[in-house]
Amino acid sequence: MTASTLAAAATERAQHIRQRGDRPSQRRSSPEQGSRAVMRTRLTSVQLRDAGSDGGTLEFSGLASATETGYEMWDWYGPYTEIVSAGAFTDTLARADLDVPLVLGHDQLRRIARTTTGTLQLVEADPGLTVAAQLDPADVDVAYIAPKLRSGLVDEMSFAFRIEAGQWSPDYEEYRITRVDIHRGDVAIVGYGANPYTGAGMRQPAAAPSSRARALLELAIAR
Repeated sequence: MTASTLAAAATERAQHIRQRGDRPSQRRSSPEQGSRAVMRTRLTSVQLRDAGSDGGTLEFSGLASATETGYEMWDWYGPYTEIVSAGAFTDTLARADLDVPLVLGHDQLRRIARTTTGTLQLVEADPGLTVAAQLDPADVDVAYIAPKLRSGLVDEMSFAFRIEAGQWSPDYEEYRITRVDIHRGDVAIVGYGANPYTGAGMRQPAAAPSSRARALLELAIAR
């Protein structure tokens, strides 16, 4: 995104948007029409731990959204910088019926944890929306993604959400999201991302998993 392209899009946007509080039209993550509108960041850590005598769990933590950090987005008029404000998740995370799954690649059929089952916890804290999940190593999707996370082949996250409130900057080059709704959206482990500001890694087990869990993970790694 060059400064001239950003300025040209902002000039066009200013001529057509009626109010600065209007949401971006055809919001997306790339210039291609129809591309998905998501924000992406890199993972922070993954840890393997023994959950008990019946089997282990894969303990996952990551960052699904970085707040107060600009990233590139596109709308009908061209590129702009988008920022999620600190506090934008307060209302949505306070819902008693919050339903958000942790999925692979935003595929709703590849769920590996969920807030409604108690296996996924979402908290907004510096630097953004943090994710903590307890994963079942016997799940084929968990066995598939675990070695890729461990090796660093996959190290980014994204989240799908709805904008409830936001505002354009006076020059229409930046849109700041002040309130989001993530209920019935998702947090996802993805291959490529647009936000380069956070890091990733897979830590060694804090304790050895059970023989069954270890065998499943070793089988997945050997494939």
